[in-house]
Amino acid sequence: MTIRIVEQTFEPWSLLADYERFELAEHIGKYGAAAVFVGSMRDFNLGDGVIGMTLHHYPGMTEKQLAAILVDANSRWALLDTLVIHRVGEVQPGDTLVLVAAWAEHRGDAFDASRYIMEALKSRAPFWKRETLAAGQSRWVEKNSDGYKV
Repeated sequence: MTIRIVEQTFEPWSLLADYERFELAEHIGKYGAAAVFVGSMRDFNLGDGVIGMTLHHYPGMTEKQLAAILVDANSRWALLDTLVIHRVGEVQPGDTLVLVAAWAEHRGDAFDASRYIMEALKSRAPFWKRETLAAGQSRWVEKNSDGYKV
């Protein structure tokens, strides 16, 4: 179980490959599935163009909440490992915001756990977003969507 909060841009696919190569070496041959979610910043929200966003978090509390989510996921599904990397600070459209990965012997556990972790992160982890709109204003994002196009 690994959690990282980062201020720098990151490339999720190379990071994931490195993680599997170096951190999961002991599990090679034991996992048959890895389910991965990568979230990136859109250039629109609620019908407005968005040119930037600042992601704030509560240091210490955020990591504690993410750890509780991963512990909960591990109690619900047979997981070999989990990884969450979340970006904070100034971000631009197209930047990766979050990487969630779950490794398991079987795909059902990996798929379900990955989805659960992502939805729990969106509703329970203390992150706040302030968008900069293309029209020049800025606003706080008051709630997360349900993950589907409206």
